[in-house]
Amino acid sequence: MKKVFLTLIVLMSCAALTFAQDKILSATAVIKGTAPDSTITGTVKLTESGDGLVVEANLQNVPNPGPHGFHIHENGSCADMGKGAGGHFNPDKVKHGMIMNDGPEHAHAGDMGNIVVDASGTAKLKVILPDVGLANWHYNVAGLAIILHEKADDFGQPVGNAGGRIACGIIEVKK
Repeated sequence: MKKVFLTLIVLMSCAALTFAQDKILSATAVIKGTAPDSTITGTVKLTESGDGLVVEANLQNVPNPGPHGFHIHENGSCADMGKGAGGHFNPDKVKHGMIMNDGPEHAHAGDMGNIVVDASGTAKLKVILPDVGLANWHYNVAGLAIILHEKADDFGQPVGNAGGRIACGIIEVKK
């Protein structure tokens, strides 16, 4: 009887783990330049974790080496050279900052700060956004846009003075 009970517990644990793994969502945003002649390309992979949303960006052909503002915006549109994305994703109407350092109480939920472009035009970033996810989280970003700005985010108010929108991609959830 003990063996049957133990076997049943093991099977139920495996089923629960499989169910939990099936619930982990991931998404991708394909980044393209906003200007018709832009060669900026890249991908951003987003994966839910127990700590929040893991964001891994890989961009190529970005002009002007150095830091560039990199944010999730409030709309899921890259129209009008990225202006269709609207403002930063800021559902709580808080000040601009860096959510990884300041938390969602003191920074826009979409504020990832800067991504640094090297001399070859390549940029990589990996961050975890607390309380942010793709579904069933306090801050859901599925379907929203990710914007690469032309200049560094200086964390000034209200949106960091990062200038124009040079690349954009929509966050598309994978089932």
